[in-house]
Amino acid sequence: MNRTIEEKGETFFLNLRFMLIVTVLVGNAIEPLINRMGSIHALYLWIFTFHMPLFVLVTGYFAKKSISGPAGRKTLLQIGMQYVIFQSLYSLLDAAVFHVDDVHRSFFAPYLLLWFLFSHFCWRLMFLSLSRLTAARQLIIAATLGILAGYLPVDGVWLSISRTFVFFPFFVAGYHFSFEAFRQRFRTWIKAAAGIVSIALFTVLGLWGSELPAGWLYGSMTYMQLGHEVWYAGLFRIAVYGLQFIASAAFLAWVPMASGRITDLGRRTLYVFLLHGFIIRFADYSGLHESISNIWGAILLITAAVMCAVLLAHPGLKRFFHYVIEPPVDGLLRLENVALRRFFVR
Repeated sequence: MNRTIEEKGETFFLNLRFMLIVTVLVGNAIEPLINRMGSIHALYLWIFTFHMPLFVLVTGYFAKKSISGPAGRKTLLQIGMQYVIFQSLYSLLDAAVFHVDDVHRSFFAPYLLLWFLFSHFCWRLMFLSLSRLTAARQLIIAATLGILAGYLPVDGVWLSISRTFVFFPFFVAGYHFSFEAFRQRFRTWIKAAAGIVSIALFTVLGLWGSELPAGWLYGSMTYMQLGHEVWYAGLFRIAVYGLQFIASAAFLAWVPMASGRITDLGRRTLYVFLLHGFIIRFADYSGLHESISNIWGAILLITAAVMCAVLLAHPGLKRFFHYVIEPPVDGLLRLENVALRRFFVR
C-alpha cells in the first residue's frame, strides 16, 4: 500500500524522535564521567551538538496540527499541568529522598529536564504572535531573539528564558519543515556524505573538543555566565547555530525512513522524557558513577541507558502512567468555555 507523504514524514520523525530520546538518556547518564574519560567527553559533546536542536525541531513539526484553536488550547493546558505535576514531584523527591540542595526549588525555575515543557509552552505562544508573518521573517526574528537573549543581565535558568529564546528558531524551522522537499533532496549520495560529516564531527570533538565549552551547547547560559561580556559575543552564538545546523543535518543520515519497531516507540517518548529523570537521580544518589573506572563500565552504562529508553516507552508503562503523563483536561476546558461565555456574553 502506498503511503502518503504526510504518513512517511510522520514515520521519519517518529523514528527520529525515539533516537533523540535515547541520546537524551545517554547524555544524562554519562555526564558525571566526562571529566574522567576523553572518549566519553567526545560522545557527550557530539550528542549535545544536535539532540536538543533536533528535538525542538521535531516538536515544531508535530505542533502543526495543534498550534491554534481548541486543539492548541488543549495542548497548552496539558503542558501546563504536566509542568506543575512533575515540577512538584521532582522537587519533593529531591528534598525528601535524594537530599539535593544545589537546585532552585521554584515554579519559576524549571527543574533540570522540565525546562523543555516550560519552553514548549512559550514557543507555542511566541509562534502564534508571529503567525501572520512569512516563514523567512519568522526565522529571522526567532534567530535574532536567540542571539539577543544572551545579552540579558539575568540568570538564564529563571523562567527558562535563555533556552526558550535560543532554541526558538528550531521550533519555527520544524513547523515549516517540508518532508517532501527533504526527501527529494536527501538522496543516497547526500545521505552518505552526511553520515561521513557526522563521524568526522565526532572525531574532531574527540581530538579538540576540550576547547569547546559545553555551556554554549546547553543554551541555558547568558554571555555573561559564559565569561563573554564583550559586545560581539552574539557572533559566538551565530557560530554555535552554524555548528548545530551542520551536526543536526548530518545526524539525519542515521534516521531510517521505513516504519519499524522504533516508530512505535517514538509515539511514547514523552513518557521516557518525563520519567527518566527519576532513574538518573537514583543512579547519582546510589553512587553508581563512582564505581565506573574504565571504558567498559561506561559502555555498560550506555547500554543500560538505551535499554531504559526502550523500557520506558513500553505500551504497558503508558497504561500505568497515562493519567499522570497525559492528564485529562477536557473538564477544565469546559469550565474555561463557561467562564469565557459568562465574561464576554452579557
